[in-house]
Amino acid sequence: MLAHDRQQAILEALKKKPSLSIHELLSLIKASPATVRRDLAYLQKKGDLVRTHGGVVDSDHIAGEPTYEQRLRESPAGKKAIAEAAAAMVPEGATVFIDAGTTCLEVGRLLLAREDLAVFTNSSPLVNIPIRRKARLVCVGGELREISRAMVGGLALDWLSKIRFDIAFIGASGLDGEGISTTELSEAEVKRQAMTRARQRVLLADGSKWDVPSAFVFSPWNAFETWITDSAPAKRALGRMDKVTTKVIIAK
Repeated sequence: MLAHDRQQAILEALKKKPSLSIHELLSLIKASPATVRRDLAYLQKKGDLVRTHGGVVDSDHIAGEPTYEQRLRESPAGKKAIAEAAAAMVPEGATVFIDAGTTCLEVGRLLLAREDLAVFTNSSPLVNIPIRRKARLVCVGGELREISRAMVGGLALDWLSKIRFDIAFIGASGLDGEGISTTELSEAEVKRQAMTRARQRVLLADGSKWDVPSAFVFSPWNAFETWITDSAPAKRALGRMDKVTTKVIIAK
């Protein structure tokens, strides 16, 4: 297959599935790993895709990330139900990490009313929420990513490396049988770091995100003890997760 044909095949595949692993690409175009790497480097230079750890992502998919305001308007009832179920899990006197994201924000609203908790977050909206808080609230340092209002980067990672959490509530942009994903690499790194520092890890993601993977897979399913959602995936989808030990809670 000529270089042009290989590259077109890659781009056509990304139109059907915006995130592809290197293994999938090798199966698709039947070329050596070195040849695939050259093709990917060329396409990335043209701006047609973004290379990630272990794969590639359609650049248009990344550019289409919804704004924070758009996310706030999505599934408000589902987010409220998820937040109430999540907040009920937090024991007295716990140290809690609240991830950036609109579902996590709803959990934060509830937890800030509890004076027995210490709440750490990389969510700037949670820090600036206009309510009278009772919990101890700490914002990790870092660079503000405007579209998601998340604190990210080396400073945020350094902060997190010095803290231990009883429980971490983590949001996601996409879910599928391969794992849990988000739209941006720096946010993926913060999520991973927070998870490694927590005794218990809880995923908060509504059912609309199932089978809509985002650019960067930041965790396998078994890294989470619990997934709280508002609707269960179809049985066919759950069948792809037979070996997953994550407990699924359907919040009503």
